[in-house]
Amino acid sequence: MTGVETRTVSRDSLFLLASVRVEQDDEQHRVRVRNLSDGGMMGEGPIRIQRGNRVEIELRNIGAVQGSVAWVQDQRFGIAFDEEIDSHLARTGNAGTKSDCPNTIVSSAHRAPPPPPQPSGLRKV
Repeated sequence: MTGVETRTVSRDSLFLLASVRVEQDDEQHRVRVRNLSDGGMMGEGPIRIQRGNRVEIELRNIGAVQGSVAWVQDQRFGIAFDEEIDSHLARTGNAGTKSDCPNTIVSSAHRAPPPPPQPSGLRKV
């Protein structure tokens, strides 16, 4: 991993709880949502899940979302949603942009680099 962000879809790093139901299992499992984007999420929790499983996730302020497990590593897993959601609703309950969400914390890895320094008021003659 080079440390360079290569994803084209922005996602929020956050800490939410969600309920996940795996296909052909009536039990709902509480998991932590670590990352959330309009197209998917990374979850974490003690759930028996495999790549390719169909799932239904109950997200706060959004409701039931259908998707499939894209990857699993230890107790973390990635889910690709069948249809895009408005991921900001899960955090705020209001649709909008990140600037509308004052409590959104963006890590330095997801920030644009600072602008170059402006020249001082001196002019070359």
